[in-house]
Amino acid sequence: MAKLLLFNKPCQVMCQFSDSDGRKTLADYIDVPGVYPAGRLDYDSEGLVLLCDDGRLQARIAHPRHKMRKYYLVQVEGEISESALGELEQGVMLKDGHAAALTAVRITEPALWPRVPPIRQRKHLTTSWIELCIDEGRNRQVRRMTAAVGFPTLRLVRWRIGEWTLEALASGEFRTTTVHIPGKRSNRRPG
Repeated sequence: MAKLLLFNKPCQVMCQFSDSDGRKTLADYIDVPGVYPAGRLDYDSEGLVLLCDDGRLQARIAHPRHKMRKYYLVQVEGEISESALGELEQGVMLKDGHAAALTAVRITEPALWPRVPPIRQRKHLTTSWIELCIDEGRNRQVRRMTAAVGFPTLRLVRWRIGEWTLEALASGEFRTTTVHIPGKRSNRRPG
């Protein structure tokens, strides 16, 4: 069995346990020895980060070849169009290659915790929300994709990775569970 932590990372927290620039890190919220992030979430993004104590589970979650689905709630600048959603699903060309969403759907504003710090609101600027699902995880991929179709990201919350969600986790909180790793043997000897 592997230990798995589900952490709701607040905005402006580094997705690592130390930072030479003095920014907040995972260590400000998690005091559990031997766990490491399975993938990253950028400094300005919020939401689900999985941490585990098993390298095989970490690879299964984070490595692109496993195609683990990640779901994001994304607030974008402007009233996103159906054609822009279609472009996200068909794919856009980024500097590091083609990137496509598995799904891109407009949604009503989700009931989320207040973001700290709040996004900059402009008096006459409209915004809209989408749910985006990808099975990659390139650096700032969702932000670059929405910008490529003309709708810059204002707020980005990763809601789900595979079967694990943020449900019932407030910003800055974590919960622990265990995961069975198929084929992994116990170190205990019988009898």
